[in-house]
Amino acid sequence: MTKKKNYVFKVVVLVFGISLFLLPFSSYATAASKKLVVADLNWDSAQVHNRIAGFIMEKGYGYEIEYTPGATITLFAGLVRGDVDMEMECWVENQQEAYDKGIAAGKIIDLGGNFPDSWQGWLVPTYVIKGDAKRGIKPMAPDLRSISDLPKYWKLFKDQEDPSKGRFYSCIPGWECEKINEKKFKAYGLDKSYNIFLPGSDAALNGSMAAAYKKGKPWFGYYWAPTWVLGKLDMTPIEEPAYDKKVWDASYACAYPAVRVNIIVNASLEKRAPEIVEFLKKYETTQAMANKFLAYMRDEKANTQAAAVWFLKNYQDLWSGWVPENVAKKVKAALP
Repeated sequence: MTKKKNYVFKVVVLVFGISLFLLPFSSYATAASKKLVVADLNWDSAQVHNRIAGFIMEKGYGYEIEYTPGATITLFAGLVRGDVDMEMECWVENQQEAYDKGIAAGKIIDLGGNFPDSWQGWLVPTYVIKGDAKRGIKPMAPDLRSISDLPKYWKLFKDQEDPSKGRFYSCIPGWECEKINEKKFKAYGLDKSYNIFLPGSDAALNGSMAAAYKKGKPWFGYYWAPTWVLGKLDMTPIEEPAYDKKVWDASYACAYPAVRVNIIVNASLEKRAPEIVEFLKKYETTQAMANKFLAYMRDEKANTQAAAVWFLKNYQDLWSGWVPENVAKKVKAALP
């Protein structure tokens, strides 16, 4: 073999060896780039939306999906940092300051509303005010309408752990509304006649409401829609002064503002997964749809993944419009 041929042979062998060495890393990089991290907020409707979108992104677009559990504040911070790729149910006004900073810094992108008709506030079972003749329940507080009526009814909602005050079931620890409810309570002066009770989870909060409702007992607390519990139980909101931004910024002594429930993504997703951004821009549902899939979970004792599959089977005409035809075919073929 000539020196020239020998040299060429060595170069070929070297290049081939390097290629074999780099191949696993190249494959790993490709796999990593096809992974999406979803903020798995700790309430059912958000988790079902995560799995609806997750099923479509996995089966239709070929992405690996990781659901990262956590509370509102923690996961939103991760979204801004880039540890999390998307949040399917961001209640914007509940975290307005962090949202504004993230948008202004170009760290996150708002892709629009998931559902437009959300609600949150304080409420009691309707039978507390109007009674329920079918169940033999007489009105307990017939003139209860607004925040100003609550102090005289504290005994009706007596806290069993502290009988000197009533009990208000507030938000989940770690949620922004926990802090807001505490400030509203002080602004209204209700801390003088009521204790704030913090349930440890969404299940504990809606469970306390449902248990009281089943027994026809009084209950006073915070909740939001869409939820299965408000889809099934007849509840009446307690009237508050109409939302006023100046009052809200100063003391929170008014009703919760109309809340945008939007889909937020980390800004890097536009370059890393532009087809996913386009899909999420088109993703839009309603409160009624959420109430239905949440009621399905409750009635069938189904988990959030099963509820997502139920939604995908029952609303094919809707979600098929969010994605290209070839993607829709893949998703439909993957449905059990």
